[in-house]
Amino acid sequence: MAIAAAIVIVPLGVLFFISGLVVNFIQAVCFVLIRPFSKSAYRRINREVAELLWLELVWLVDWWAGVKIEVYTDSETFKLMGKEHALVISNHKSDIDWLVGWVLAQRSGCLGSTLAVMKKSSKLLPVIGWSMWFSEYLFLERSWAKDESTLKSGLQRLRDFPRPFWLALFVEGTRFTQAKLLAAQEYASSTGLPIPRNVLIPRTKGFVTAVSHMRSFVPAIYDVTVAIPKASPAPTMLRLFKGQSSVVHVHLKRHVMKDLPENDDAVAQWCRDAFVAKDELLDRHIAENSFGEQLQDTGRPVKSLLVVCSWAILLLLGSMKVIQHYSLFSSWKGVTFSAVALAVVTILMQILIQFSQSERSTPAKIAPSKSRNGIEPSGVKQDKRQ
Repeated sequence: MAIAAAIVIVPLGVLFFISGLVVNFIQAVCFVLIRPFSKSAYRRINREVAELLWLELVWLVDWWAGVKIEVYTDSETFKLMGKEHALVISNHKSDIDWLVGWVLAQRSGCLGSTLAVMKKSSKLLPVIGWSMWFSEYLFLERSWAKDESTLKSGLQRLRDFPRPFWLALFVEGTRFTQAKLLAAQEYASSTGLPIPRNVLIPRTKGFVTAVSHMRSFVPAIYDVTVAIPKASPAPTMLRLFKGQSSVVHVHLKRHVMKDLPENDDAVAQWCRDAFVAKDELLDRHIAENSFGEQLQDTGRPVKSLLVVCSWAILLLLGSMKVIQHYSLFSSWKGVTFSAVALAVVTILMQILIQFSQSERSTPAKIAPSKSRNGIEPSGVKQDKRQ
């Protein structure tokens, strides 16, 4: 099984990392030569260039693994998706929630201008992390003393973003696991908070900061709830690379930003209330195996397929030229070089797969009863992976 998986994963990895390095190089050149003179022009160019890489992962979901993503939202919200700035908050149910978001953004026409608040170590990931850095993702160290100014300045920079963007914020602070849920339930029981059943207790300080800095130029909050049907295995990066399908249900509710309270404490309470409602929504999904309202047809665009086919053709032609020019397989030196290159790609793919696995994250621990941020209890001490 491991050998069969490697036979599939390694060629995909070679395609992804070589094309990714090309994209990173173009992004770096644009960053050095264009951004100092026109930030707007840089952002517009980077949007198109970044899509050339990220569409490969969308292809992985849509065409290789055939993951079915069902979107439940009202028709008015569906029409607005991709046509306005939005702050996106979501539960963190699966290992590939970020990739589900990319698929929805691609369907909405704003894949190249999707952003997220990420842990700082994410930008060190080869290819994908570097591309996120060039695309102005917000990277935090999980220490408010260090992150407050970083977050505020990052949010302020988005004020003049030239195209509609989505900024994703996982306010639970970590991926959902049963161990973390048990810790959150114990904490909620000891402090009189509503006891969660399907979500973790949100950490609201980043959300409050985002709302206070974005309410003047971001019209909406997209409240996203992700659920996996009972009959479907949970999607993971490893399953995707193996071509194994899953089903993901996504419920999206649009809130008008200006309708949120002005007071920071009230905004924090709004976020906690939203997750209580999200918990109840997931209860209904468990009972009915569906969100049961206005399923929208998102289709399966061929753009990602065309991009991957183009990359594959370019890579194949380039490889043939390199092999022919350097006679790689005619000497032990060439064979050794090729073997080392494949080994490096395999290791990088393993890093990417392991990085996405929630099961490998540290279980949550009970937080002290005193609020960590002076506004409200954070629920649990989240692990350092997200």
